[in-house]
Amino acid sequence: MMRRVKALFRELLMYKSALIGIIIITSLIILSLYAIITVPYGEVVRKWNSIEPWEDLPKNAMPSWVNIFSHRKLPETIVLDSRRIDLNVNKTIIPVSSGKYILRLLFTFSYIYDDFPNEIILRLYSNTTKQFTVQITWIKPGEIEYVIGRRVLRGYEAYYISSDEEFLKRFYTNLINRLGSRPNYDVSVDIALFAKEDSSILNRNTVEVSKGEYRTIIDVLIGEEDLNRVQIDAKLVVYGKVYGAAGTDHRRRDLALALIWGTPIALAFGLVASVTITFAQMFIAAISAWYGRGFDFIVQRVTEIFMVLPFLPILLMISYLYKITIWMLLGVVILLSIFGSGVKNYRAIFLQIKEIPYIEAAIAYGTSSFRIVFRYMIPKILPTIIPTIVLSVPDFVFLEAALALLGVGDPQAVTWGRVLEDAAREAALYKGYYYWILQPSLLLLLTALGFAMLGLALDKIFNPRLREM
Repeated sequence: MMRRVKALFRELLMYKSALIGIIIITSLIILSLYAIITVPYGEVVRKWNSIEPWEDLPKNAMPSWVNIFSHRKLPETIVLDSRRIDLNVNKTIIPVSSGKYILRLLFTFSYIYDDFPNEIILRLYSNTTKQFTVQITWIKPGEIEYVIGRRVLRGYEAYYISSDEEFLKRFYTNLINRLGSRPNYDVSVDIALFAKEDSSILNRNTVEVSKGEYRTIIDVLIGEEDLNRVQIDAKLVVYGKVYGAAGTDHRRRDLALALIWGTPIALAFGLVASVTITFAQMFIAAISAWYGRGFDFIVQRVTEIFMVLPFLPILLMISYLYKITIWMLLGVVILLSIFGSGVKNYRAIFLQIKEIPYIEAAIAYGTSSFRIVFRYMIPKILPTIIPTIVLSVPDFVFLEAALALLGVGDPQAVTWGRVLEDAAREAALYKGYYYWILQPSLLLLLTALGFAMLGLALDKIFNPRLREM
């Protein structure tokens, strides 16, 4: 047995297409093992369908490697959190009057990028529901200072700086007073806080980022009784436009997680469906061909019924009527595909095998029908179904992705198809988020290419008529 496997492997390596296919499939398997070992699937599903784990990631950020090919250095996300040990965060107590103090949080960071940030959010935390007055001051390079907001803190406050229209009005008034002219475009808060405040800011094509050191001061007015019992912290997030190896989606989720974990799901879905359906069709066809008569008539009529049933509408109907998981979807696909055209193809082959002399000899010796079917007939065609299994894996991988794209199946699943569905729903191509579409599509194409190249090589090996001269 081992000799045959080694001989088959040596023969496979003679085909360059098989070698490329093996490399691609091996890479996908390694990626699948990495996903399974590093993060349990249940944890992935919980994390992917939550909001909190992604709050520090930018929305619709391109992959970080885009900066390698870009002439402008796009910004990466900057996170400063007073709850962590950080040299760029300083917390001090400043007395202002009898019994009154200011708790000052000073955030310092360098901005060295050529483009403006995607969004700016300041999150304020307090361990009590007592009300505190908070003032936020923004200091740009050159000591240009703005009081960007005053808030009331009671437990938790999320201050979306990028959406502060009141600050934007004050900024416009100050800019017009200094430069004597109004910008010819709508200046966003992000541009206002990071742009050079000279004549270049008046035109969208000339506005430049003011690079250098930025400071954000959060002053909280507290009483003497609060000094030891009140804990107030803040987290400043300056969201960038690039993130990670695969970028992010509209819900700030890291697409790398879905692309990595989509690999074992795609391979499992494709392999289980392909192997189960192929072997089931082969067994049904063998029994139908051997027993013939009434049993064969029933099997063929059932097969014809299933062949004319509308496959996709039935799946859509089941998905809309019942809440199914991806593995239940796999079961439905298998059940609807078992009595497919493969049954008739295998039956035609088994009808020829049934007439071979050694089968007639086995009947003459009184061999049982079970033994003839499973020991003599089925093994005769086993080598030829290996290429069929390998070649049909991509069909089911693409089927899962297509069904997900149509909204069929498990809405909680983390698959390549779900990534494509989210991208289509959010009009990713129209908005220019090409990475969102191209990355899962490329993985689907690589999977199809790997199995197709390996399957064609196996077909040439097991089918002598296809051998290259």
